Amino acid sequence: MNAHFSCDTSVVLGSLTADGSVIFAKNSDRPPNECQPLHYSPRKQHPAGSTVQCQYIEIPQVAETWEIIGSRPYWLWGFEIGVNEWGVTIGNEAVFTREPYEERALIGMDLLRLGLERAKDADEALQVITVLIEHYGQGGSCYAKSYSTYHNSFIIADPIRAWVLETAGRQWVARRVEHRASISNLLTTQDHWDAASAHMIEHAREQGWADGDVNFAHAYQDPTSEPMPAACRLERAQHILRDCPTPVTVSDMMM
Repeated sequence: MNAHFSCDTSVVLGSLTADGSVIFAKNSDRPPNECQPLHYSPRKQHPAGSTVQCQYIEIPQVAETWEIIGSRPYWLWGFEIGVNEWGVTIGNEAVFTREPYEERALIGMDLLRLGLERAKDADEALQVITVLIEHYGQGGSCYAKSYSTYHNSFIIADPIRAWVLETAGRQWVARRVEHRASISNLLTTQDHWDAASAHMIEHAREQGWADGDVNFAHAYQDPTSEPMPAACRLERAQHILRDCPTPVTVSDMMM
């Protein structure tokens, strides 16, 4: 099994927990000797016209960024998982798609941190990340000692709601979470979603990846990537979530 095919993110909404809390869980499969210290940043005001240096590119800064804490691989600007002062929590997963990878753009960890810095709730974080994806694209190495890149899926949650966001280059789809959700290293959204990039369907048809109705996962998943390790992980995570007795506890989510 390739090391980067064993990463998962899960969420359970308050409808299934004892006190109505949202429980969020993620494991990170980055290289075992790559430390991920917790990084804290307070709420900050930024001068008009200022910029922020992400991992590979510099983009315009917003007027105010929120207090955040996240798990940051030592050499990266962005996070693998994090939370902000409003309770917005995001985790990302590598996915491999038919869309090209840009040489220098935003990587998933950049997008995760930017979502936390700029959003007060999950809906706003979804908008932040998708606008950035459409404008800047995704690309650049995601590993310190070798070149490897990928596109991303995310679970974006706040104390009330959550979204699954799946991307392929500058294309994306998002679906609202009902009660619980889990993602791994493959696309999972098929023919139902609640929001999508404006030209996602048209683009898939133009590329010959779909006729008529579009199944996002089938159309955009890289057919040359090996799906079984990620599919097994995802099936196990979904099985655990389905079979958890209610109310779901933090200990259940640690299984």
